[in-house]
Amino acid sequence: MGASLSLVPLLDYFARREFAAAGLSPGAVTVPYPDGGGGGGGESTCTVHYWASAGEPRLPPLLLVHGFGPRATWQWRCQVGPLSRHFHLIVPDLLGFGGSSCGDAAASPPPSEATQAAALAALLDALPGMKGRRVAVAGTSYGGFVAYWLARTAGAERVGPVVIASSDLLKTAADDRGFLKRAGEGWNGVEEVLLPAKPAAMRKLLEMAAYQPPPVVLMPDFILRDFIQVNLKPFWPFLSPSIFKLVGRLELLVFSL
Repeated sequence: MGASLSLVPLLDYFARREFAAAGLSPGAVTVPYPDGGGGGGGESTCTVHYWASAGEPRLPPLLLVHGFGPRATWQWRCQVGPLSRHFHLIVPDLLGFGGSSCGDAAASPPPSEATQAAALAALLDALPGMKGRRVAVAGTSYGGFVAYWLARTAGAERVGPVVIASSDLLKTAADDRGFLKRAGEGWNGVEEVLLPAKPAAMRKLLEMAAYQPPPVVLMPDFILRDFIQVNLKPFWPFLSPSIFKLVGRLELLVFSL
């Protein structure tokens, strides 16, 4: 009965409809796993699912990189319509989210932000008219870290300009302590809030992350629990423990495009 009451497929339908209305179509490419993977020998692969404007770019290409939690369609559903009038959009699911996956999660190391960036670079090379072409990138939350690594490794000739939103590239342990202080008592670590396993943690995350928390904070527990089970929990094994330990590095201060 629980599955029949799930609202996640309905919400996903509306998000996908926004993408289709903006002229984007879904696709997927299989590329070598950037960190090798394979564990016991042989090259592991990963599948990168994406939505993109049709054909080769006639407008400037723009790559949109989502954060962790929502899949790409949920993260960018409100932006793709206006942006599609000015850009050739490429909107991938990061490895471990939505339709993107590693071929063998047990044999491959969990993807770091650098690994995610390498997978996106391989995706760009595989798309029509995009191999070697310069692309603008916008990343939010964890996607901002991935956008930084893509720009850093690909270089200004391939990537730029870059927009990084809601990503603390110089985050320190003190920032984590401040985050937990704002969250209040009863939380054992930032990961307990940032990757919620319970409805109470989901509400706390939305309360802290959104300027105007969405109505979902008022939803009953069974709906939030359904969202966690369907949209978050299946992807936890793919997430690197370092995702919650991203700390600032001095070289970020001297990197620019």
